Amino acid sequence: MDLSNKHCFHGNSLYNIPGRWHCYGGQDPQNVLVLNVLLLGDRQSGRSSVGNALIGGHEFPTGCCIPGVSMTTECRLLSQNFPKYFRRQGAESDLRLRVVDTPPQMPHPQSLSNLCPEGVHVLVIVVRADFLPENSQLHQHAESLLGPEWRDHSLLVLTHADFLEEAGLHPSVYLTHTTDWLRALSEQVGGRVFFLDNSCDWPSIRGRPLRDQLLRLSANNHHRSLRVQTEVSL
Repeated sequence: MDLSNKHCFHGNSLYNIPGRWHCYGGQDPQNVLVLNVLLLGDRQSGRSSVGNALIGGHEFPTGCCIPGVSMTTECRLLSQNFPKYFRRQGAESDLRLRVVDTPPQMPHPQSLSNLCPEGVHVLVIVVRADFLPENSQLHQHAESLLGPEWRDHSLLVLTHADFLEEAGLHPSVYLTHTTDWLRALSEQVGGRVFFLDNSCDWPSIRGRPLRDQLLRLSANNHHRSLRVQTEVSL
């Protein structure tokens, strides 16, 4: 369904804060909140699986890979509309997610800017809980792309959280005993930490709570987006 260029501005509440709103045409218009979501993560961290959970499908390619080789080699944008996802001022409203998956290396800023000319509303940083590198440049990449405010717009997702249960580790205990860079990252992100269990059906079971947390984070930022900084050093 096509979106018109008309904007709608409304009052305040958790999901009613003015932001990037559109209206459908027709006799019975419904409001749609459009959010651009950027996925960042190291090689085989589970970015594409997180993207599938967010859109509620299996469109981002996933599966067994050659060790050390990522299935995602270029930025890819997928969009999904969720009708009547939440209520605002007593009326049901749609949520439209535009999710950008990225390769494990630093994505090209101009490519991201072309995909999200209106900016990024939520940055989802994806880390694999059961296989951590000694160090990571994810926070440097985030700041290079979105500036110092990236922290307020970011959510850390730890995939393969079923590993923690098998190891008898509570998530809070895991974070206190993990590597220095991951512990520091978990303390910086404004959207806190979300654990995803890879042993369950992500789109149908884990997708909704992840989308809800993403929506709360965006609402806390008044649904304001961050422009991609194209003048950065790669």
